[in-house]
Amino acid sequence: MATDWLDLTAPPALPGLFARAAVRRGTRGKTLPELGVRCQVSVDAGHLARYRSVCGFSDKGLLPATYPHILAFPLQMRLLTDPRFPFPLLGLVHLENRIRVLRALGGFGPFTVSVEAADLQPHEKGVTFSLITRLEDQLGLVWEGDSRILFRGLRLSGQPEARAAVENLPLDHLDQWYADANIGRRYARVAGDYNPIHLAAASARLFGFPRAIAHGLWNKARSLAALEIHLPAAGYEVEVRFQKPVLLPAEVTLLASAPGPSGQLALRGKNDTPHMTGSWRPLG
Repeated sequence: MATDWLDLTAPPALPGLFARAAVRRGTRGKTLPELGVRCQVSVDAGHLARYRSVCGFSDKGLLPATYPHILAFPLQMRLLTDPRFPFPLLGLVHLENRIRVLRALGGFGPFTVSVEAADLQPHEKGVTFSLITRLEDQLGLVWEGDSRILFRGLRLSGQPEARAAVENLPLDHLDQWYADANIGRRYARVAGDYNPIHLAAASARLFGFPRAIAHGLWNKARSLAALEIHLPAAGYEVEVRFQKPVLLPAEVTLLASAPGPSGQLALRGKNDTPHMTGSWRPLG
């Protein structure tokens, strides 16, 4: 748990943080700082409507389960570009994402959003850490997210933790959609994430991609929008592992197990290319 909290009066402006990230180079240590960033936020109804539209969520009177990530993104950027943070932002890879919906995401706030980094571990390709995001209201914790991040520029002693074996459930076709060439730009406008790998083929090629790729959290959000009938209003968690990127434009297919309190999902592309796998289950 962070011991040094940076309390902000408003979410930080993103242009300055992107500029800071662009010039940052090199590793500044081998440990995570005991640093956190938190701020009070409220939901803008117009912004929420645009997010629902881009991600395919219907308006059921609750915030989409992935929306707190959007509220927290400026704070995540502030933490990851802080001079005390050891790794440069450019080059970090989002491997896995888990969200826990403890209570129904009702109302527009105000909420307190907090972000901290934890659990630095060796990985076969470098090191990984968790970017922990929490959303709280007057009654306490409402939602929690864990984004597992890979940094390739450091090695730690020890062996990576073995992944537990999972019995695969039968999956059936649930939905299919076309991710057009500009979905990265459309999502960036609501999420604030203007990483050049998502915006255009020309900028993506600078980072080794033949075309722009869809945001991982858009893939997850779009999938959860299709899975709404499978999920309760609260008391569950959804975990996904990002695999091969979705090169834009692309047609993708969502597969899922039968509706129930727990289940599995898979997002696949042309020739059965695996883009994302995941599961949902009750909390506790």
